[in-house]
Amino acid sequence: RVTIKTIQRMYKQGEPISMMTAHDYPSGLMVDRSGIDMCLVGDSLAMVSLGYDSTNPLTMDEILHHARAVGRGNKSSFLVIDLTFGSYETSPLDAVRSAIRCMKEVNAAAVKLEGGKEMAETVRRITSIGIPVLAHIGLTPQRQASMGGFKVQGKTAEQAQSLLEDALALQEAGAFGVVLEAIPAEVAHHITQRLSIPTIGIGAGVHCSGQVLVLNDALGIFDRFVPK
Repeated sequence: RVTIKTIQRMYKQGEPISMMTAHDYPSGLMVDRSGIDMCLVGDSLAMVSLGYDSTNPLTMDEILHHARAVGRGNKSSFLVIDLTFGSYETSPLDAVRSAIRCMKEVNAAAVKLEGGKEMAETVRRITSIGIPVLAHIGLTPQRQASMGGFKVQGKTAEQAQSLLEDALALQEAGAFGVVLEAIPAEVAHHITQRLSIPTIGIGAGVHCSGQVLVLNDALGIFDRFVPK
């Protein structure tokens, strides 16, 4: 099975890191047999599997139900579970409780959460008890209402600098990697060069340490969005 040591070794050796979402037993099996390094049970399943208009209605109970099914099918990838909207923002203690559920109920390898420097203390608290955290900045879908929808982030110099500060703060807090979503390629490249942990891009150009795709987007089976 791929472990966090595997991911760190790949990063140090400059090997591209692959990541794909899964939401049930068949998709977990598909990711497993494809040799994908990291498998994400992402809250995107709220939209692509359950038909919600955003990721926000999804609960921890729901994502853990799906994650258990994914885990039955995927035995070799590094399994990451999203912390759902409302399950971690209220306090670091709530975040720790949610992260512990992922480890106890699914045997996850890591959790992922959205947010920048304001979430650094939360990342620090989760990692302090031995749970790896994958951070997520740029377009953060749980906050898309405040962004005016699913829009590219970091297009101005000020925004780009803020994203770099977010990434550095999350790295310092103990995140083992950072997802960069929907930001200009040159900004993602600069952030990747400044960090000493992997960046995983989605709509962020080719210069990240790895790439993640939503399985339904990759297969063209989501009715409301067609990736570029």
